[in-house]
Amino acid sequence: MGSVKDLKIIKDATAENHGAGRFIYSDRYSVFDWGEMPDLIPGKGAAIAILGSYFFEKLEQLGIFTHYTGLVEMDRAKKLADVKNPSNIMEIKLLRVVKPALSGNQYDYSMYKNAKGGFLIPLEVIYRNSLPPGSSVFKRLKNGEITPRDLGLNYMPEPNQKLSTPIYDVSTKLEITDRYMSWDEARDISGMTDREIKEIKELTNTVNNLITAEFARIGLVNEDGKIEVGYDVNRSLMVVDVLGTLDECRFTCDGLPVSKEIARIFYRDTEWSRAIDEAKKKDRQNWKDICRVEPGLLPLKLKQSISQIYAGCTNEITGREWFSDIPPMNEILKEIKGQLGL
Repeated sequence: MGSVKDLKIIKDATAENHGAGRFIYSDRYSVFDWGEMPDLIPGKGAAIAILGSYFFEKLEQLGIFTHYTGLVEMDRAKKLADVKNPSNIMEIKLLRVVKPALSGNQYDYSMYKNAKGGFLIPLEVIYRNSLPPGSSVFKRLKNGEITPRDLGLNYMPEPNQKLSTPIYDVSTKLEITDRYMSWDEARDISGMTDREIKEIKELTNTVNNLITAEFARIGLVNEDGKIEVGYDVNRSLMVVDVLGTLDECRFTCDGLPVSKEIARIFYRDTEWSRAIDEAKKKDRQNWKDICRVEPGLLPLKLKQSISQIYAGCTNEITGREWFSDIPPMNEILKEIKGQLGL
């Protein structure tokens, strides 16, 4: 299905009925939209599946529809309270994925104009509570792709800027490379009304507040994150994919990233990263085909520390020791800081 998880389809989705499937979360990871990297992060898949299940169950307690059915153990979908051991498999309700057709460099989204329900909305919604140095916002501002006004700001933001009101950004979901856009374009390509766009923003705000509060309990700051949504067969919003994990969000502790941003920091100052930037400037659609540099391996100690971060966050947020022999988070972060020379 993708660079970090696989999908097993049990029952196909239609416009009239939800399907059924299972996400199998792997120990693979991806940065810079590259796809599968050459390393595996031990235990990452199970840590993501458990933490994602935790947040889906929290949303359901708030009365929010999700596609979550349960975490799979002994080939049965169960709620977390009934699961005995770590599992990397989540059972879900499936929606149709209607991919826009690509002609030249243009995507055709016209099929969404008359779509009623039972489909994945072709957008990713990003919330931003602050703007850490690695935020894509700064590159877009520098390149003139957006202005501060587009972000709802009347000033030029700086790295580590804390925002009094979250920014809600939006990008494509089903194009070869994710592309940020205005909310007006997002509304037009998805076939939604102004009221439905407002509902998505309100839903994102609820998710943002939940994740922020949960991670504040363990001393982490929720800097930014994303959600994906679909319409169920009755055209009610449904939260899909996964949320609240270290792959979907960017967390920090005393300014140090606590997410896959750690791997991004390591790779950012490499020949491979620079080659990606050059390739994307030449061809936004086929940049990976023309990038001639491959990523190297993570240092072994850094890979082990990242693995411990995933496990430690899942243990602490859920309040349950799914993974044993994990050092306290402050010790892991201190070790990572030294390894990155920060």
